[in-house]
Amino acid sequence: MKLTFFSAAMLCLLSQATASFGQQISKEELIFLTPEWKGERFPDGRPKVPDAILKRMRLVTQEEAWAVLRNENYKYQYADGWQVINPDSVLVGRAVTATFMPGRPDVQRITDKKGLEKTGKVKPQNTWPIELLTKGDVYVVDQFGMHEDGPTIGDNLGNDIYTRTGNGIVYEGAIRDINGLKELGGFTSFFRSYHPSHHLNDPNGALNTTLVGMNRPTRIGRVMVMPGDVVLGRDGGVIFIPPHLAEKVVKTSEIVRLRDMFSHERLREQKYTSGQIDTRWSAEIEKDFSQWLNAHINELPVPKEQIQELLKTRTW
Repeated sequence: MKLTFFSAAMLCLLSQATASFGQQISKEELIFLTPEWKGERFPDGRPKVPDAILKRMRLVTQEEAWAVLRNENYKYQYADGWQVINPDSVLVGRAVTATFMPGRPDVQRITDKKGLEKTGKVKPQNTWPIELLTKGDVYVVDQFGMHEDGPTIGDNLGNDIYTRTGNGIVYEGAIRDINGLKELGGFTSFFRSYHPSHHLNDPNGALNTTLVGMNRPTRIGRVMVMPGDVVLGRDGGVIFIPPHLAEKVVKTSEIVRLRDMFSHERLREQKYTSGQIDTRWSAEIEKDFSQWLNAHINELPVPKEQIQELLKTRTW
């Protein structure tokens, strides 16, 4: 029986997944799964959205990001219902993913064996993905909602994560040591619950969780999260932005932000009515907006070069 290109590719991926079960995704597989990203990548193949885009992303609202993704037919990118550390702050960074499943001794033992073969020493599995983290990353974990005896992150691992990334976490499960985590000022994090217990992860005895994947596609809520997705957490929700759409989200947000600033100013001046502003703008208003951009170009909360780029597309 002949294999189609698609079926052959899927068999290849499945064999790779089996060979590296519980370990990091291969560079080739990650590139295969993120073909629309054309920019820089980390050595392991993870898309590397530029720091400048991440910085600008901090001002993007959930509504602005959601609208862009929805228009691109990405319907399942938003997750809510979180508990939050630093709820008034914004979490932005590149996703590094980890997936855990309910503990199973035989899989736990063989996974630990592979870890020993790879690193030369045995470490708790919950520390393995943390070693992949770099500045600007967000640790995104599917802990399958595990609550009592489930937390794999407390204040020790939280300090390690924060030192490596300067960011917090998105955690589909319970955390512990919440008071210690709150002491990390910039550890803005989204998690499902809190419990004072800790996970049991003894390969020769009781265990509650087993690591089955690092930097692989994972599920958070109803979202498929890919390594390298841009995480935007704010106002109680988290949206995961595919890397190839991150710049579009930022630019769209900046245009909306500028138009809103102009609209609010003109409404306060009573130059236009809300009926004129809250519909398709007339040529007169569009011309006024362009003149306003030129007059305030050095004062606006959008990079000057981005405003100049916007003005180039206008004929007023």
